[in-house]
Amino acid sequence: MLTIRREEPDDAEAIARVHIHGWQAGYAGIMPAEVLVRLNPVAWAQRRRDVGTADPEHPFTTLLAEIHGMPAGFTTFGPYRNNQDRGDLDPAYGEVLAMYVEPAHWGDGTAQALFAAARDGLAARGWREYRLWVLADNARARRFYERAGLSVDGERSRYPVPLAGGGPPVYLDELRYTGRLPG
Repeated sequence: MLTIRREEPDDAEAIARVHIHGWQAGYAGIMPAEVLVRLNPVAWAQRRRDVGTADPEHPFTTLLAEIHGMPAGFTTFGPYRNNQDRGDLDPAYGEVLAMYVEPAHWGDGTAQALFAAARDGLAARGWREYRLWVLADNARARRFYERAGLSVDGERSRYPVPLAGGGPPVYLDELRYTGRLPG
């Protein structure tokens, strides 16, 4: 049984594990392997706590999907980040900042349910248009969002991926998708 609920402070580690598993499976062949193998769930969980998305007053909301009580995916949404900067928010648009599903649940409807919940959450906060960023080489995610009715709007960005040892980051191309919400 699939349930979707708002993130609670004790969910940080579970969400971090889902996030990392999603990166490792979804970005294999896109991101450098050295980046994917060194992802640390303890550090990612602490970063979640530091950002504070479980706080009801936080501008971003994270929803956790569970199947039979086990974490299966999550999504985070809120106001649009100009230049993907959490400190520069544009209240005119909503944004889905993240959506990751445990690879074992790819194709079972979890992603569709999470995405529907995110869109409902954005619409409930009054937004009629929303945006999200996708790695240009992430064909699976791009197909998912296109089937959900979003389209590329022509905006591009470069996502910096830091490498170990302090070397220069690898930059991955991102595309911005836009969609409409009912209302």
